[in-house]
Amino acid sequence: MQALIAFWTHALAAALFASLTLWELRRGLSESEQRMLLAAFALTGCWAWITALAPTTMLAAYAETARNLVWVGVLYRLAGIDSSEEQRGVRPVYAAVAGVLGLQLIVDALPLVIDTDGISSGHALVVTAIILRLTAAAGSLVLVHNLYGQAAPSSRSGIRLAMLALALTWAYDLNLYTIAYFDPSSARGLFDWRGLPLAVAAALFAVGSTRGEGWRIRLSRAATFQSLSVLAICAYFAVMAVLVTALRGSGFDWTRALLIALLAAMTVGAMVLVPSSRARGWAKVKIAKHLFEHRYDYRTEWLRFTQTIGATSADAPPLGQRVIKAFADILDAPGGLLLIADENGAIEPAASWNWSGNSNPGAAIPDTEALAFWLSVGAEGRIIDFDAHAGGWADARDLELDIPQPLLGEEQAWTGVPLIHDDRLVGLVLLAAPDYRRPLDWEDFDLLRTAGRQAASSLAEAHGQQALMNAQRFEDFNRRFAFILHDVKNLVSQLSLLARNAERHADNADFRSDMVATLKGSVGKMNDLLARLAPTADQRPAKPEAAPLRPLVASAIAAKRGDHEVKMLGDGNMWVLADPLLLEQAIGHLVQNAVDASKPGDPVTVRMNADNDRAIIIISDVGTGMDAEFVRTRLFQPFASTKKGGFGVGAFEAKSLVASMGGRLTVESRAGEGTSFTITLPAATPAAEPHRKIA
Repeated sequence: MQALIAFWTHALAAALFASLTLWELRRGLSESEQRMLLAAFALTGCWAWITALAPTTMLAAYAETARNLVWVGVLYRLAGIDSSEEQRGVRPVYAAVAGVLGLQLIVDALPLVIDTDGISSGHALVVTAIILRLTAAAGSLVLVHNLYGQAAPSSRSGIRLAMLALALTWAYDLNLYTIAYFDPSSARGLFDWRGLPLAVAAALFAVGSTRGEGWRIRLSRAATFQSLSVLAICAYFAVMAVLVTALRGSGFDWTRALLIALLAAMTVGAMVLVPSSRARGWAKVKIAKHLFEHRYDYRTEWLRFTQTIGATSADAPPLGQRVIKAFADILDAPGGLLLIADENGAIEPAASWNWSGNSNPGAAIPDTEALAFWLSVGAEGRIIDFDAHAGGWADARDLELDIPQPLLGEEQAWTGVPLIHDDRLVGLVLLAAPDYRRPLDWEDFDLLRTAGRQAASSLAEAHGQQALMNAQRFEDFNRRFAFILHDVKNLVSQLSLLARNAERHADNADFRSDMVATLKGSVGKMNDLLARLAPTADQRPAKPEAAPLRPLVASAIAAKRGDHEVKMLGDGNMWVLADPLLLEQAIGHLVQNAVDASKPGDPVTVRMNADNDRAIIIISDVGTGMDAEFVRTRLFQPFASTKKGGFGVGAFEAKSLVASMGGRLTVESRAGEGTSFTITLPAATPAAEPHRKIA
């Protein structure tokens, strides 16, 4: 019964792989990947058929090894390792697995050249063959995992079924030979059913092979290191098992001695590597040098660098410290210091992070020497290797840099990274030396130089934002002062008119009462202006309330009527929702502008209208007017005026005041024909007058 199961399962697998071979032939052999795939299908089918007929023969063992070797070649071709120098570190993984399979071929051929009739020698040969097949299956699974894990997301769907088929085949072999090593009698049933997972794998290949043209991947550095690590573990167990098996009958307990030696070596290694940062740094340098083409994974380094500099969380350190840490992470430096130049060119510290050296190395450097240093480093933009300068092996161009002696004598300084923005040196990052002071090479210089420009851009942006904030504070004060100066000018005009009229009407009692009221109003406005000049003050917030419109308009134009005719027209018996003081200010600005733009005999008109739930105030004149370009681009901008000696803030402030009350200010003007300003405000329901008490 078991023989029938073994025959038919393997025969089914052979038939399916033969069909796959014919299918692949029909598709053509234009690409090397297709030829390798065809060979793998054909050899797998041949092995399955040979195993169905003669499972224990040497030919079946050779066919199995050849099958695995060709499938490893398929993975190698799909990874495109030959065409990419960046993946040179992956080649030893494939070479190691292929070496195990080659050793398997030698072990399978040993019965042809040596006598294996003895019980001990025959058993040792069988156990060794099982261990090699177990190791080959484990290594092949590592390669499948590595290939699929590092495939581009867009290509994984095309190789998923094929990788699943290979994983199923080798995972079954791994479990089969593991059980065979520990208990050969329990593995006989697994050998008989071995053809069934292979038949399932053939079905998976049939479904997934139609997308074989999309099998293109790229391995990462992380994948290389993981593959080597797993392979090293497999090699360790394989070597240990082979040695134990080979020395089992020697009469000497080599196992205990070998384990003691291995334990001692691991203990010494742990004692050296774990507490010593110098040893860890040395090991990291040697691994990067001998296993990888490039020292850095540039994508990872750049993502980490930008994330460190661009941190915006509430607990993020200041930008200067983030810049230092970003560079320190690249070189595994324990700390650093950021130096900048002050207004005179002197070197002064701007930030530090875990810096244990002199916190202000530029204090002892004269300004002229510091300025020469900034100029030379900024012109060259070269990374400063302090160890190379101290040892005398620095490049000739580096030796020409005017580096002050206090910096060269700083023991903690290891590397100096210039921060250059727009061909101008904005700072220098001094990195502290790690325990293992390795010499810097071209990769370090290129990465640090590029990162330095990015960090300089971030620092320049931060400095620009700070300067802009300072300028905005001054601009805010200047804007308030300009508005107040404009209001003072209006008050001066009003008081000048009052003084001129006082000479003629001082004996008039009504005039005197009006003069007292005007003076009180002017004093109140001046006190308000002084309050607005306070450093923390700004335009007081609007307090809209229901107010009668006519008295507000009359009060706003009263002071203007003395020198120029101002007509008040329309129905003013309405109420508006507005701040009385701010509305009076806005109307006063617009009326004053209209008076200034009109000839002495041309009156200014203030018309009041009602439109449903809105109140409309139109201030118009027939004066000089403005062209469309000025109205569109400059009228409501501060400090833009068509009047000689004008401040250019009246219209701007009027629009701001009206907007603060929820209204709108629009303008229509033509050069030489006049101007009309329209204020639109929400209408309000008249407030109820308070009841008078009856005595």
